[in-house]
Amino acid sequence: MTVTIIGAGLAGVEAANTLSRNGIKVRLYEMKPQKYSPAHKYHGFAELVCSNSLKADRLSTAGGLLKAEMRLLGSLTLEAAALTKVPAGGALAVDRVAFSDEITRRIKSDPNIELFTDEVAVFPEKNAIIATGPLTSDKFAYAIKQRVGDFLSFYDAAAPIFTAESIDMEKAFMAARYGRGDDDYINCPFTQDEYDTFYNALIAAETAPLHDIDIDAVLHTPNYYEGCMPVEVLAKRGRDSLRFGCMKPVGLVDPRTGKRPYANLQLRKENSEGTIYNIVGFQTNLKFGEQKRVFSLIPGCEEAEFVRYGVMHRNTFLKSPQLLDNNFMLRGSDNIYFAGQITGVEGYMESAASGIIAALCLCGKIRNKRLYLPRTSIVGALANYISDESVVNYQPMGASMGILPRLDEVIKGKKERYEKLAQRALEDLKKIL
Repeated sequence: MTVTIIGAGLAGVEAANTLSRNGIKVRLYEMKPQKYSPAHKYHGFAELVCSNSLKADRLSTAGGLLKAEMRLLGSLTLEAAALTKVPAGGALAVDRVAFSDEITRRIKSDPNIELFTDEVAVFPEKNAIIATGPLTSDKFAYAIKQRVGDFLSFYDAAAPIFTAESIDMEKAFMAARYGRGDDDYINCPFTQDEYDTFYNALIAAETAPLHDIDIDAVLHTPNYYEGCMPVEVLAKRGRDSLRFGCMKPVGLVDPRTGKRPYANLQLRKENSEGTIYNIVGFQTNLKFGEQKRVFSLIPGCEEAEFVRYGVMHRNTFLKSPQLLDNNFMLRGSDNIYFAGQITGVEGYMESAASGIIAALCLCGKIRNKRLYLPRTSIVGALANYISDESVVNYQPMGASMGILPRLDEVIKGKKERYEKLAQRALEDLKKIL
């Protein structure tokens, strides 16, 4: 038995690795380096585009619980992340290039995986996992549409990256919020006057035009996704929207004043050497010249050197509740599965996890043993969410304790409640393994 996998992003490589570990041969198709999507630049597999952060790793958080579940399931991406991580306080962040290189090496050296560097244009007939991501090529997107009907689409954005040496550390300071981990972030504190100046410039700055734009029929505006909202769009929701979001000052003290800043912007390491940093939460679609002008108003970033400007690109995902079952299989198909952000799971780790789930479920189907993921686990809850036919206004969903069933007992403390949810999830997942 040989399974076809289309796409070598996070979901695709996890699916290939999972099938290989279960003794199933894989034909893996990846169009890079022959062809790149508008957002991808690196030749390696599992390229991280928007950020190098894989989010929280503490078990009492949804992101941390998801990672713990994935480790139980033999996650390749988390093994690579452990080898290529960079300091990021309570979060798990990686050196993007080293992370991609490690995964690429592992996949290419696997004797059960045969690699094809081609763009696929024909929808597979059976025994396949489609993990082409939110930037599926036009040819294959057309093939999918011919098979399943309409897509939903939204816009995604990436944050700028600066060189570390260009940041003025006389104005900025190193610290992690609430002292979690080492001093892993560069913090740029704002006074109220500095914030007002920056805010006014940001909301007045000119944005880059969007091509082939998907316009909301009622609002006549782009269908932005809430989880990756451009900072200039978020700012227009209100003067304090950034101070309660990506520029929140809580958990930090400016060593120059001994007080909490009025607002604070954080920069996070992009590589293990700490030579480049990205602006946390500052996805943007401003014109490049405007980014240079506006972001130079950030204290400490007056002379910041851009390694990459922020960009926006279109993402596409399926109407999964009408198309997929809770094993990520296309309803009515002959073992055709989808995985990754194209299904509407939101986030790097969620995408990777869906690749593992789809592969395990396909493996079970081949061997006439259906896999039932516990609803009490994050992986099971996500699988149920994307396949819930009662969902009408479908939007992408990431890991959240809110999608898990309630506990039988009432626990008032949030941290204690989340720890109990995590304990239940891991115990139930271990039972089915």
